[in-house]
Amino acid sequence: MEDLLSDQLEETKMLMDESIEHLERELVKVRTGKASPAMLHGIKVNYYGAPTPIAQTANVSAADSRTLVIQPFDKSNLQNIEKAIFEANLGVTPQNDGQLIRINIPPLTEERRRQLAKVVKSEGEDAKISIRNARRDAMDSIRKEVKNGYPEDAGKRMEERVQGWTDASIKKIDEIVENKETEVMTL
Repeated sequence: MEDLLSDQLEETKMLMDESIEHLERELVKVRTGKASPAMLHGIKVNYYGAPTPIAQTANVSAADSRTLVIQPFDKSNLQNIEKAIFEANLGVTPQNDGQLIRINIPPLTEERRRQLAKVVKSEGEDAKISIRNARRDAMDSIRKEVKNGYPEDAGKRMEERVQGWTDASIKKIDEIVENKETEVMTL
């Protein structure tokens, strides 16, 4: 019984940590007006018939705060990379000069900044929901084991530990979201 609950608690902690990591990965993709190679992480390029992450087909770098430069490892793949960027609908236009692709990142309008701030909050809420679901599942398991004869005081201690993890995770999510909102709203 003890081992089952220990495994459940470890899984709960792992799920909470994964929720925070997922939030951080998703927020990297949110544009802040600065050129960042991370903006292109989710893009897959048709590379010899297989969808391949852009970072595995080209060198992506920021030339300055408003320009991304994409230099393909294989020049014959320029068209596929350009097409993948268009299809990703990032709101940017790639410029192909035959050797590499440049992407100029336009400054964000106030309205677009507000929209992005809403996206950031929404991602934060999704992460909190995931944390709360993990907590609910852990609490249900603990209560079930207490009904089956597990000591009640030990069950309460485990519930308190799970609640502590939940509180810490939600606080971390709030900090991450607040920092990203500040970054998005800053000119």
